[in-house]
Amino acid sequence: MKIIRTEVLIDAGDFSASPVWAEIQEQFTEAIHSVEWPPGSGSFTLHDQPGKKRGEGNGVKPIKDACMRHLKKNGWSLETPVNIATVKRPGKMDATRPVGKRLFCVEWETGNISSSHRAINKMALGLLHGILVGGVLVVPTREMYNYLTDRVGNFRELEPYFPLWRSVPIREGILAVIAIEHDAVSTDVPRIEKGTDGRALQ
Repeated sequence: MKIIRTEVLIDAGDFSASPVWAEIQEQFTEAIHSVEWPPGSGSFTLHDQPGKKRGEGNGVKPIKDACMRHLKKNGWSLETPVNIATVKRPGKMDATRPVGKRLFCVEWETGNISSSHRAINKMALGLLHGILVGGVLVVPTREMYNYLTDRVGNFRELEPYFPLWRSVPIREGILAVIAIEHDAVSTDVPRIEKGTDGRALQ
């Protein structure tokens, strides 16, 4: 899987110059690149079929799950409850790693564009409250979006709101959005089923 673009919305303080940030960046970058389809192919090829109709296109959650398992192997915690908005049932972050008394988190979008906004807002609020030291949201490019579950959050639809998130007054930390994309499309590979647990993905 390819990383097409990394948009850093906030880079405040000294965290981005630290060795721990370099290690974290290497780990989540490696986790994204490790996702492949079909299994054992060494690349990520999507079934060439639009995802707008029910039962067509490729599922999203199995792609995320493959990346999350890779992070877990490197000591990250998955589905971590993080009380950012002081609610009775704190929302869960997809993957977190402790950095001192704070957390760095990675969120991988599997919902619609509203879900993408909530994910960035949650991370920005976590940075503002000093609960997080950094957060990254992983979303497909518009090109990849065409082959996935209809209306999934994507980079192009988020981009107009980047100036808003850049304006959040953070003293220290990083907030970024990563655009991912397939290596190729082909009718010779099977669809990534929707609603499966993705254990076939590596």
